[in-house]
Amino acid sequence: MKIGIIGAGFVGRAVGKLAVRAGHQVMLSNSRGPQTLFSLRYGIGCEVGTVEEAAAFGDIVVVAIPLAAFRSVPPTPLAGKVVIDTDNYYPQRDGRIPELDAGTTTTSELLAEHLPQSRIVKAFNAVTMNDLEKDGRPAGSPDRRALPLAGDDPEGKAIAAALYDEFGFDAVDVGPLGEGWRFERGRPVYCVPLTAAALKDALAKTVRVDQPA
Repeated sequence: MKIGIIGAGFVGRAVGKLAVRAGHQVMLSNSRGPQTLFSLRYGIGCEVGTVEEAAAFGDIVVVAIPLAAFRSVPPTPLAGKVVIDTDNYYPQRDGRIPELDAGTTTTSELLAEHLPQSRIVKAFNAVTMNDLEKDGRPAGSPDRRALPLAGDDPEGKAIAAALYDEFGFDAVDVGPLGEGWRFERGRPVYCVPLTAAALKDALAKTVRVDQPA
């Protein structure tokens, strides 16, 4: 599978590295241009390109940029594609977003409004990238960690779940995209190592409150 990644920070590089290791073709991009990613071509074994090139390249596309920049994601080349949203809301970095502070929407629903023709899946946001690279275990391991995902498109969720499995994690489907608040930053399960059973239990007990500062 071809995976385009918009964003080449910690998240983009970690997902790209693991995807290449799992046998996928990857193109990393950032807002500063492919010349700034020269070493990643060799360090990770991926291709590099512009944001528009990565969006066009991927059978699926991963958005791994600061939330404040979500409107910079180009809608046209992503029309009809599965887009995996890894974003989290950090007011100190992103500035205040009133609807997130009020709990009336979610980070992924904001991206979905910007990309109305794409199929958005929330995934890879509730784990540190250090853990993503080191905590993977073979399927069936009793201590295998689980990671949550949410979305309205069954095929998109199946793709995200398959990537989780390839990277060494169980997937817990939390439901439609609007349920992504259950594992956003500041929620009880955020970046906490849990098995599938423990994660499902904790997600079910999560209560929606205003976004923490």
